[in-house]
Amino acid sequence: MSKKICFVVTVSMTVDQFLRFGFDEFHKNGYDISLICDMDEEYIAGLPDYVHPFPIKMSRGIDPSGLVKAIKTMKRIFAENKFDIVQYSTPNAAFYASIAAKKAKVPIRLYCQWGLVYLGFSGLKRTIFKTIEKIICKKSTDVQPDSKGNLDFCRENGFYNAEKSRVVWNGSANGIDINKFDYSNKEIWKKQIRQEYNIPDNKIILGFLGRVGKDKGFEELMAAFKSLKSKYPDIVLLYVGPNEKPDTVNSEYLKYFEECPDIIYTGGWVDDAERYLSAMDIFLFPSYREGFGNVVIEAEAMGVPVVVSDIPGPQNGMVDGVTGFKVPARTVEPLVEKTSLLIEDEALRQKFGKAGAKFVVENFDSRVLIKKIIENRDWLINRNNG
Repeated sequence: MSKKICFVVTVSMTVDQFLRFGFDEFHKNGYDISLICDMDEEYIAGLPDYVHPFPIKMSRGIDPSGLVKAIKTMKRIFAENKFDIVQYSTPNAAFYASIAAKKAKVPIRLYCQWGLVYLGFSGLKRTIFKTIEKIICKKSTDVQPDSKGNLDFCRENGFYNAEKSRVVWNGSANGIDINKFDYSNKEIWKKQIRQEYNIPDNKIILGFLGRVGKDKGFEELMAAFKSLKSKYPDIVLLYVGPNEKPDTVNSEYLKYFEECPDIIYTGGWVDDAERYLSAMDIFLFPSYREGFGNVVIEAEAMGVPVVVSDIPGPQNGMVDGVTGFKVPARTVEPLVEKTSLLIEDEALRQKFGKAGAKFVVENFDSRVLIKKIIENRDWLINRNNG
């Protein structure tokens, strides 16, 4: 008998980043798959034939003007299709879907909690998004954060209890595609990127992958790099990601980012992150909040030592003192100190890099993760039917 699951996210980009890798395995394991998100006809045409698309207009964030219509539409879809599981993620989609699924009496309402967005806000906005997070968790029958750090944090802060919450395997929404992030190609890709950006062999490349934005630790990254540059003239910063939220960061740091000749900016997202990560000698990730922070394990997969904020997510994707270092979030000096250790010690960089690549293969292989996820969904259905 077919098992019916409906995935709900806000935009199609999220489907490609976190869900699509598992569609084939779900299908092979007897699942009838439906998808709700904001998607156009071209995107729908590119979906596998076995996926049933339900396009609903949504935008990222919370859009009060579309709330009632989206909830009513989702409720109708859920009631008509009688899904065993409705799985939702991202703030907008999860808010609408959790309300609609409960109204439609969907038996398993699964919130995949890929981050706590309210932690990046302050004042009234923080209060609103924290309230929304609590509503989503309350209306869900099950909650699965993608890091053990966020699981512990939310249990301790009363978002949900231990009975209705768990992390699948070692966390991460989608793990690592080991075939794509192929460590054996590291030296080839490293050479290619250095040639493409005219980076001399004697330069040590510090790297970052993510958007420009305050909550990504952009200001701390710029302050740390400026400090390190005064001490180590032969370093450059390779910055991969879009300049998406420049209005959230200090204008002086933004000016430094745009004008410093030793900051190499790719100009946006890239499809081949593995090549850029391979070229980095040290990966820096001073983010304020993450669900998991997959870029950390992506860097490690390519044999790059990491220096990351000691926050839920990134702290769960590395081993402090083995694959890299943890530093307190929103600080500059610890970031400078730990990065300096790695700049000065090539042998330590090599040691951490090799340990990181091994750690990722053993703990975050996406092929293993999707099997664990499907086992969990089967367990949820059997528990409900039993």
